[in-house]
Amino acid sequence: MNTNAKVKLQRIAVLVSTGRHPVSGAPRYSRNDAAALELGRKLAQQHGAQLDVIHAGDPTDLALPEYLALGAQQVEVLNCTPEDDAAQALATRVREHDLVLTGTRAEGAHDSGMLPYRVAALLGYALVGAAVDLDMEGGQARVRQFLPKGLRRRVEAALPAVVAVHPLAEAKPAYAYARLRAGTVWPSAAIARVPNTEAAAWQSGPVERKPVKLVAAERRSGHARMLGATTTESRGGNVVNAGTSVEKAQVILAYLREHQLIDD
Repeated sequence: MNTNAKVKLQRIAVLVSTGRHPVSGAPRYSRNDAAALELGRKLAQQHGAQLDVIHAGDPTDLALPEYLALGAQQVEVLNCTPEDDAAQALATRVREHDLVLTGTRAEGAHDSGMLPYRVAALLGYALVGAAVDLDMEGGQARVRQFLPKGLRRRVEAALPAVVAVHPLAEAKPAYAYARLRAGTVWPSAAIARVPNTEAAAWQSGPVERKPVKLVAAERRSGHARMLGATTTESRGGNVVNAGTSVEKAQVILAYLREHQLIDD
């Protein structure tokens, strides 16, 4: 849907989720989405754009008013159940927006990190992930991305676009109780609910243990490992860009078998 014509930034949508405190389990706002909200507020003030804060879920969630305290004048809630396709509902709602901001993933809910990708795919918009800074220039979004080992890089995306904000973004949301009292959380019935065809295949429950990451055995000397931690030199491996999805999957399987990370 992107074209070469310059698009003026007029409407910004910030998609917010709710999370839970890792110790108490109390509902709270998502820190990732709070950073996205702060970047969206700054852009809206700089360019005189309309800012819409949207959540897909339960309008009575106790965490939603906290986004009012963080600067949202109102939070629009698309009433969705866990059996509904939230990505489809959100994509339908933000189809007329020039810029869509999200966090990288939810915190304590269905936190797969796939929502920005699904929304961008449904809209046909460009997607930029791991954003730590964002500004507009010449009708394009100029994003500074997070890279490992303290590195950053600048990328540009023509509007309309979806930008997923990294947890280390240069945004410092300020909590104000007076804003919480002044703002409103309101349910919207304008978007039809779409059942999620994959919901029946999932089971939800408490986390019993952390997943074990597959890590290849380290065969380098201690000196080599120290150098690898302080430099940006390649640590080996292959970057596979060509070929079909089956061929790429075979490369991954060969790597896992070589390092005895799977039994087959």
